[in-house]
Amino acid sequence: MALSYEQAGAQVTAPGQIFEVAPLAIGGVEYKAFKHAPASLRDVFAGARGHRAKTFLVYEDERWSFAEVMHHVDALGAALVERYGVRPGDRVAIGMRNYPEWVVSFAAITSVGAISVSLNAWWVDDELDYALSDSGAKVLIADGDRVERTKEACERLGVRTIGVRCEPASGVDAWADVVDLGAPLPDIAVSGDDDATILYTSGTTGRPKGAVSTNRAVVQSLMGFACRALVERAREQSSPSDAGSSTDFAEASEQSFILVVPLFHVTGCIPVMLSCFAFGMKLVMMHRWDPERALELIERERVTTFVGVPTQSWDLLECPRFSEFDTSSLRSVGGGGAPAPPALVKRVARSFSKGRPNIGYGMTETNAYGPGNTGRDYIEHPTSTGRATPILEITIHDPDGSVLPAGRSGEIWLKSPTLIRGYWGKPEATAEAFVDGWLRTGDVGHLDEDGFLYIEDRLKDMILRAGENVYSAEVEAAIYEHPGVYEAAVFGIPHPRLGEEVAAVVVAKEGEELTEQSLKDHLGVRLAPFKVPTRIAIVDYQLPRNAAGKILKTQLRDELA
Repeated sequence: MALSYEQAGAQVTAPGQIFEVAPLAIGGVEYKAFKHAPASLRDVFAGARGHRAKTFLVYEDERWSFAEVMHHVDALGAALVERYGVRPGDRVAIGMRNYPEWVVSFAAITSVGAISVSLNAWWVDDELDYALSDSGAKVLIADGDRVERTKEACERLGVRTIGVRCEPASGVDAWADVVDLGAPLPDIAVSGDDDATILYTSGTTGRPKGAVSTNRAVVQSLMGFACRALVERAREQSSPSDAGSSTDFAEASEQSFILVVPLFHVTGCIPVMLSCFAFGMKLVMMHRWDPERALELIERERVTTFVGVPTQSWDLLECPRFSEFDTSSLRSVGGGGAPAPPALVKRVARSFSKGRPNIGYGMTETNAYGPGNTGRDYIEHPTSTGRATPILEITIHDPDGSVLPAGRSGEIWLKSPTLIRGYWGKPEATAEAFVDGWLRTGDVGHLDEDGFLYIEDRLKDMILRAGENVYSAEVEAAIYEHPGVYEAAVFGIPHPRLGEEVAAVVVAKEGEELTEQSLKDHLGVRLAPFKVPTRIAIVDYQLPRNAAGKILKTQLRDELA
């Protein structure tokens, strides 16, 4: 008889198991945490050395073994400390598309106790400038496009730049000149309490916030994803056994991920890239998203795990040549970042011979970790994002902060050792989002009697476009900089592939000529492309408002849709 979800979880996290769970006090708050988790990311990377000649990274025609990657990590870590004077707590930014050097850079930065600052590769000059200034980055490691976009900012801020896969440029050090293979990694102590990452999230006030995570939070998240996989494996067993054994990890090391989301996103960084690092799995990197190319790589590299946004799962299934490729190696197909239509869940279940559909509900503030839904549970509950996990607590709250019972809708609160410690340099925003160790997600939902979580709406004025967060306030602020704009409202409208697309209704100033194209041109130099509205309506009437003077975006959304 198969184990229940609760039985499997208790078995995998029992005393003596690798994923044993025990109380842990952090900042005066008690959490449930993995007792045997590595102390820091430096320890995680040290463990990767044991895989030696095994293939780790596959990028286009390049194949990097674990040993080769770690040689580069050691050399870059030495250069950061000895050449650039990077000390524990200093910020080092990464600004590039998905290259093997991104992986090396992250591991080197965090191995020497510095903080890795992930820059969104979609950002335009002004956005990159802001993040470099806000984080106080000491060094930037960037590819050619980002080198060009940050040149003025780095000169003004005194940021040293290392160029990756680009032509030599004045004031930029070439990767090959910096990374002296054979140089040993400096012996620097890194603890779980030390900050490890800053990932920027879109801000409701027009500027993104830097979410700061400690080494412990990232490692606990990493352990959490592996634990959840073992819980699901234990549920498939016909009788209780010793889950979490070395045999399980030997099997895990034969798995592989395909990287179809950016490494500057928390999903690409932690559950995908770092899981491969920690558990000896192969990471197949794509130059850019292309469903046919992804299918080619899945077949060629025998990829077992596909983690993306629902849009990308649709793209795979809609590829005209889908049936020509062997996808039998896939065991898991899904991801998160946006709701998945129930029709997609069923289609994934029947279109892959062994690949099970799955979805997760996580965010930057949780280091991507949260409830997950997969396999039979997901097919039976296709609109749920899953249940709590051994180190995660979920409660639903009313506007006064009181906990609501099952079936009642309210704001979703999460508590876990994977939570960020706060927002960089923004104590007020931190205090607003975190209450006694709980994260106020800003999302509305409910729990059913069996503990399944259902997401219903967002308290925040945010649009989820193909997994990218777009805050209306940020886009509206940019629109209002146009001299011909009198009034504007930005919101999301349903899109069959993207989930939502960005839409705007704009009122022109009297006597001003305002066109959709002129507004898009104006926004194109101020916002990343995914934030620029694809649907714009220019009207000559005042936008509808409620008694409090707030624009009625629901009415506008219905009219435009």
